[in-house]
Amino acid sequence: MLNSINPKSAIPIYVQIMEQIRRHVASGVLAPGDRLPSVRELAVQLLINPNTAARVYRDLERDGLLETRRGLGTFIAAGAAALAVSERRRIVQESVERLIDEARALGVSDETLLEFVQDALARQPEGRSSR
Repeated sequence: MLNSINPKSAIPIYVQIMEQIRRHVASGVLAPGDRLPSVRELAVQLLINPNTAARVYRDLERDGLLETRRGLGTFIAAGAAALAVSERRRIVQESVERLIDEARALGVSDETLLEFVQDALARQPEGRSSR
């Protein structure tokens, strides 16, 4: 499930893990009720400090994405389905803003950028990712 942590990235490891979990929930890979690895299991799996794994779970639980059931483990919260909609919007919005920033830095006009996006959308069947 979580396997693309880059220890050399400028993005802190705990943020990378949180974003992966958020993306998995937003895309439906993780659904409400799905059990996550324990803090210890996650730390071993990703070769990270257990305190880092605990911080991820604590922060995502605070955000309402996870819930801990005493003696059972950590699960995707029941309310995560509603959060998934806002997460998808947030993720796409951030990507669009990065695209606009890069296009403007390269001197691409808004009209040309819109043409690029429309062309890309026309080539991409709806509901299918190019990745």
